[in-house]
Amino acid sequence: VYLVESGGGLVQAGDSLRLTCGASGGSFRGYVMGWFRRAPGKEYEFVAAVNWSGATTYGDGSVKGRFTISRDNAKNTVYLHLNSLKPEDTAVYYCAASPRGVLSARPGEYDNWGQGTQVTVSS
Repeated sequence: VYLVESGGGLVQAGDSLRLTCGASGGSFRGYVMGWFRRAPGKEYEFVAAVNWSGATTYGDGSVKGRFTISRDNAKNTVYLHLNSLKPEDTAVYYCAASPRGVLSARPGEYDNWGQGTQVTVSS
């Protein structure tokens, strides 16, 4: 599965963005799709994941309630809606795919990764 993210950019605090991840090159069916982010000098941080049926899980309290993950299986696409953005949300956001069918926050559970899309939030 080949993943390509888009939708990042430079925004102001309080703004919203929608990130898109398109999957190709294999069957999307059954995959858990996740979003991670990595700020400069920090480790990968789990943001959210969604399974084939639409069940979701989110990372810690800093994103829960502000970010929403969704998927369109017919389009092989996963979305991450980012609302009420804060400067601390600045990071490269990565889409990842796991064939294991289990919602997971662990990067090691995801076999396929996109190249990332930069989100920069100014104060």
